[in-house]
Amino acid sequence: MIAGGSGETLNRMKTTESVFLPISRETFEKLYLSPKPPSVEGSLRKKLGNPTPICLMGFLLAATPNSCILMGWRGAGGNGGAILPVYIFFGGVVQLIGGIGEWVIGNTFSCALFFTYGTFWLVQGTTQMPFFATGTNYSPTGNSLEGQQTASYAATTAFYYVCLALLTFFYLICSIRTNLCLFSALFLLVITFGLTAGSFFQLANGAEELAAKLQVAAGAFNFALCMPIWHIFLTQILEAVDFPVRVPVGDLSSVVPGRSQKIRAKAKAANGEVS
Repeated sequence: MIAGGSGETLNRMKTTESVFLPISRETFEKLYLSPKPPSVEGSLRKKLGNPTPICLMGFLLAATPNSCILMGWRGAGGNGGAILPVYIFFGGVVQLIGGIGEWVIGNTFSCALFFTYGTFWLVQGTTQMPFFATGTNYSPTGNSLEGQQTASYAATTAFYYVCLALLTFFYLICSIRTNLCLFSALFLLVITFGLTAGSFFQLANGAEELAAKLQVAAGAFNFALCMPIWHIFLTQILEAVDFPVRVPVGDLSSVVPGRSQKIRAKAKAANGEVS
């Protein structure tokens, strides 16, 4: 293609995930949240972009302001009612689309993460929409907003957050084989969900003052967990354009070897091979 008749050609610039194929383990751990499997160099990775930064971007644009809302910074509040579309589209839709991308290229762990928290943000946003009327069954008059203020509604919601904390704890165990940033974020997220569950349980008990304190604490941990995710996002965006400065994420995949790696090591040892 000729640009402006000047005789200069326009060349397509490749991103790093299409340049470094087959990619090294170090590069892979920066580009994806899943540990590198033995057969990672598939044809789809040569044709498709990396969906992970898209998912991280969606999560961050929903979670970071939400943490500030929970802590009541600068008078923020209202359960984030002003940014419900952010929860639904950035937090939910963007992560689900990215999660499909992770599934297509075979990143099962990343796919599970983004489907879980993408759906979480969809639930977070739609719960506050009158159309879904989540509080109707808790109000004798059928008023959804009135029902959302009842002890039964708060206790029911608390168990949802308990299950989220348990699921995130399972993800935390798996993340030991990914990187330090993701492990730290999931560790803090377990605490965040636990505090949020406690806040709703205290609301159900009528201890509104204690519930408010737990909510602020949950917001603080939520804000803290966003920091390592911002770090991962920056790292992946820099890698995507082959930036000359390399930002570490604390690769743990080589620190905690996988089962298949141990099997291969034992087989080599049995055959007298030196690794």
